Amino acid sequence: MSHPNRFFVGRLFAGARVATCVSTLVATLGVALPLAASATEGGIGRPITGMQVTPYGGVVPPTSDWIISVATIYYEGSLGASKSIPIAGQVTAGVDVTAVYSIVNAVKTWGITLGGWNFASSFGVPLQYTDISSFHGRLPNDNATQFADLFFTPVIAGYHLTKTDHVAFSVQIYAPTGAYSTARLANAGQNTWTFTPTVSYTKLLPKQDVELSLNYGVEFYTPNNDTHYHNAPLSVLDLLALKRFGNGWGVGVVGGYIQQLGHDSGGLAEITGGNQGHSVGAGPMITWSGKVQKTPVSASLRWVNEFNVSNRPKGNAVLLSVSATFQ
Repeated sequence: MSHPNRFFVGRLFAGARVATCVSTLVATLGVALPLAASATEGGIGRPITGMQVTPYGGVVPPTSDWIISVATIYYEGSLGASKSIPIAGQVTAGVDVTAVYSIVNAVKTWGITLGGWNFASSFGVPLQYTDISSFHGRLPNDNATQFADLFFTPVIAGYHLTKTDHVAFSVQIYAPTGAYSTARLANAGQNTWTFTPTVSYTKLLPKQDVELSLNYGVEFYTPNNDTHYHNAPLSVLDLLALKRFGNGWGVGVVGGYIQQLGHDSGGLAEITGGNQGHSVGAGPMITWSGKVQKTPVSASLRWVNEFNVSNRPKGNAVLLSVSATFQ
């Protein structure tokens, strides 16, 4: 599908056209680098500013397909030396972080329609390279390439409000399966279960070939059993505006706002005060969708600069994703 919006009105469920729409929808679904939240343990958390929203994020079609995607985030940021954070069971002042997080993600659409609702499920296997150091701190530099926490979404339920307005509901779950040790700085895993109730909404403007999408979720963490640290919930809002062209390309802007709800508790949070934090970021995005032989394929590239940040690392993130739909 080289220009999906042009055909969406009246043809939302048109076979291969829908398949490419889904391919774009899940191109970054589930990408969540454990590196850029608010004042969570280690000064880090799962979401990266502006990285959760996806094209067609609110659309779940009635087709029965497998969508396989590969996505990579490069993130580089730092937290000033004046800020103390709990990490590796100690308190240190300031961190520099570089990470490359790659995930292979699979989505299965169910091919079921119930009263205007359609459904899908997804799971992902991530691998992460982390290089982290504490300047003016106690801990030595550390780097590692490790498996990060597995994630899965048992049910994604989408409802078609109109032919141009769509909403989807889900609960993403991260399991504490990634590498984690209190003896080191570079941990790809977080040693917590995380549950994220999420709502996604997509508004299509077919005459202009424009899409407006948002993604909002709240992340709830279980306590870290090794450190007894309990991260406060995180409110995560991402917005996307995208203009598509007849040759399959699209350009747009993406932004995000992360806000910690309340203070951390337990463990070293009692020393650092469990300070609330937030981040705001925005940047450009380009997309492409089409076919490779007969397989619908889509790709997306975005850059987000964090420009308003407190009590968390501040930096830049680049996301590249490619996905294919198999009918």
